[in-house]
Amino acid sequence: MRKAVMEDIKEIMQIIKETITEMQNYNNTQWDENYPREKDFINDIQKGDLYVAEREGKLVAFVCINKVEPVEYTGLNWSLNEVCMVIHRMAVNPNYRRSGIGTELMKFADKLALQNNIRYLKTDTYSINTKMNALFKKCSYNLVGEMSFLGKEKSFYCYEKVLNKDRM
Repeated sequence: MRKAVMEDIKEIMQIIKETITEMQNYNNTQWDENYPREKDFINDIQKGDLYVAEREGKLVAFVCINKVEPVEYTGLNWSLNEVCMVIHRMAVNPNYRRSGIGTELMKFADKLALQNNIRYLKTDTYSINTKMNALFKKCSYNLVGEMSFLGKEKSFYCYEKVLNKDRM
């Protein structure tokens, strides 16, 4: 894992394009031509919040991890009221799926949080995004509730994870 650089944008946007096409195949409209956009990733890189995974020198996945909570998280029944890290905009190149890269990204988020003395992580995904919902559960995230987001028809599921510093 490494921090993304501006030269990664073209490959990131190619993964986005392929991911949107795949999502559309199972009627998942979480990502589309309106979100996420190239400017979102440029902003993530400028802030130092975007990380990429590589295989054989090829960018195969990315994740944005920061302390920015969507305003829509307000009012949900979160376990803790403390500083947290939030996982946003994560994708794995479809050709590299089912090889553990998604889990690797999630474990990286755990380590990054602990390195920053943060023991609490939050994230969300579209309710019909079966793959991300399964990944969050596999990585010991607990479902907190639902929210409306991005003007989408269906709700988003919100998840949290409290890290045990002794087990990392």
